[in-house]
Amino acid sequence: MNDSAALIKKLILIFLVVAGLYLAEEFLIPLCLGGLLAALFLPFCKWMETKKIPKILAVFICLLVLLSAIIGLLMLLSWQVSKLTGDLTFLKQKAIDSFDKIQLYIFHHFGISASAQSQLIKDQQTTFTGFVESLFGSMKNIFSGFILTVVYFFLLLYYRSHIKNFMLKLAPASKREETEHVIYSAAKVSTQYLQGLSKMIVCLWIMYSIGFSIVGVDNAIFFAVLCGLLEIVPFIGNLTGTSVTVLVAAAHGASLAMLGGIVITYGVVQFIQGWVLEPLILGPHVKINPLFTILALVIGEIIWGIPGIVLAIPLTAILKIICDHIESMKPYGFLIGEIETNHTPPKFISKIKSWFT
Repeated sequence: MNDSAALIKKLILIFLVVAGLYLAEEFLIPLCLGGLLAALFLPFCKWMETKKIPKILAVFICLLVLLSAIIGLLMLLSWQVSKLTGDLTFLKQKAIDSFDKIQLYIFHHFGISASAQSQLIKDQQTTFTGFVESLFGSMKNIFSGFILTVVYFFLLLYYRSHIKNFMLKLAPASKREETEHVIYSAAKVSTQYLQGLSKMIVCLWIMYSIGFSIVGVDNAIFFAVLCGLLEIVPFIGNLTGTSVTVLVAAAHGASLAMLGGIVITYGVVQFIQGWVLEPLILGPHVKINPLFTILALVIGEIIWGIPGIVLAIPLTAILKIICDHIESMKPYGFLIGEIETNHTPPKFISKIKSWFT
């Protein structure tokens, strides 16, 4: 009976947590993004403070660096997108030609005339108007979310010691030292993981840019950035970015050699990523098994939509790190983690590592 009651309590708790995450979406998404970015900049902020730079100034410099990086990336993408818009006339004509062919196909196989098809499209104009209105609403939410993320980033970096002391005060006096060790260890590994992921994305940008440029892909930098950012979503992210690149290149009349070159670039980058970059940059800090990776992505999408997909893996990784450092939660960390194998890295990886240690 006691076991049944305990199980019911756990199920109710899980339900309340999921409901809370869903209902507090507008508050939690910017907070989580701000927290992840703050953890990413924490070592840089601490380094500046060791150089006798006042804390408020160090945090402000971190904020300026973050905004400069975002603005620089947006300017780069806008430059590439402006080049893409130069091909809009070509793409529009191809779309019109394809639409005419579809109309003829529907007329010959289903007997629906072109005028009837046009009337059906007109009937959907209200739906399109609603779509445009929802798009503008989404842009407004993105802007407000960005402002909140920046504010949380600044405040979490500045008040990190205060938040840490608050968490220590919640712990019993007998376990305060253990709690401080858990907080320090979890924060350290989380920061290393986020820094490694960021370095990985930058390396992928560089490799995809070089590969796509050699192959002759138009707007290579744009597609390289796209492939690198989608790396946040495991398994399907990088494949999706490469597929989009292939489809756009094919729409522009790319040759089979160019399309094959894009696929080869993807294969080479994946090989370098798996055998060189991941052992060197990410290391063994966090390994999440495929089952929980997929579950995290699906649950993240259900609760928070696209931001949930982006945040799912970093937040799951941090949850695993926390579980690994709390004795009573270690089984859950083991469940989330990758199955351990006695895999010995290649000798050249160990040799490269020795150059930097």
